Amino acid sequence: MDKSLTYADAGVDIDKANLLVKNIKDIAKSTYRSGVMGDIGGFGSLFSLNTARYDRPVLVSSTDGVGTKLKLAFMAGQHDTIGIDLVAMCVNDIAVQGAAPLFFLDYISMGKLDNDVAMSIISGIGEGCKQAKCALIGGETAEMPGLYAENEYDLAGFTVGIVDNDKIIDGSEIHVGNQLIGIASSGLHSNGYSLVRKICLEVLKLELDSHIPELDKTLGEELLTPTKIYVHTIQSMIKNLPVLGLSHITGGGFEDNLTRVIPKACGIVLRKRSWDVPPVFAFLQKAGKVKDHEMMRTFNNGLGLVAIVPEKAVQDVLERLNVLGENACVIGEIVERIEDQDRLKWT
Repeated sequence: MDKSLTYADAGVDIDKANLLVKNIKDIAKSTYRSGVMGDIGGFGSLFSLNTARYDRPVLVSSTDGVGTKLKLAFMAGQHDTIGIDLVAMCVNDIAVQGAAPLFFLDYISMGKLDNDVAMSIISGIGEGCKQAKCALIGGETAEMPGLYAENEYDLAGFTVGIVDNDKIIDGSEIHVGNQLIGIASSGLHSNGYSLVRKICLEVLKLELDSHIPELDKTLGEELLTPTKIYVHTIQSMIKNLPVLGLSHITGGGFEDNLTRVIPKACGIVLRKRSWDVPPVFAFLQKAGKVKDHEMMRTFNNGLGLVAIVPEKAVQDVLERLNVLGENACVIGEIVERIEDQDRLKWT
């Protein structure tokens, strides 16, 4: 072979990647907050930590992805909302521990770099960061030929937040009689999508542009609704109200996510009909003949966040949530756990 080969001949375009970094700088800058040092594009990302407001500052971190919801973004050719999902899945997980997000980094990997798609994804990440009031300070975009199917990619995110040691919400003060307040989700969020795709695409053989009368929108509009970011709501709620525990309802549904924040001596009783379940969940349950238990451990069923508070604080918390524009209601209570019995019961 006479030709001198280049990295581009192998499927990796360095010039295109450099152009992407240049083009996303404005998106990153639109998210900057105090503490950000320098610009994106360096070997590492710098953030100056101001701890003056904290007696014993603790950093809280989380990393996550979006799962197979990505498959629907590929099919729809819609890539901006998936960036919001990515941020939400990370920042909500640290917010429920009382932490305020400081910064965010992303990882995008593609078989063949498409700068338009990457820009769309990152614009969504930027929007998510602005909603969470954290800075997009860096990331990695990897072009890996042969590893992904055409027009497909994967995403991962990483965030760091801060909380005073004395204000960490860890559920240790939860006790019998405390009440559970459910806070509405924006829809499916980013969990259970393998089952969603099985029902909608394989069983019902629907297209994403199919109009679903029960939902009064297309399937794609419903399924690609971005995950709600609860950072502002949580920070406002915990500022001067006694919130003893918070749970982000993600994979594993109510049972896995609620029981992880309560003491082992406690159990939970949830009232099934205490909140309005959005139509998409009834649609999926009917179409897939999904049993109640499977629904509750797979999906958020209309509640993306649950707060555990003292009984005497319920009204104040509900009023605060109402002012914040949240749809919330009491959904259950903490009870004494009898050994060898299930930690979560439904009534």
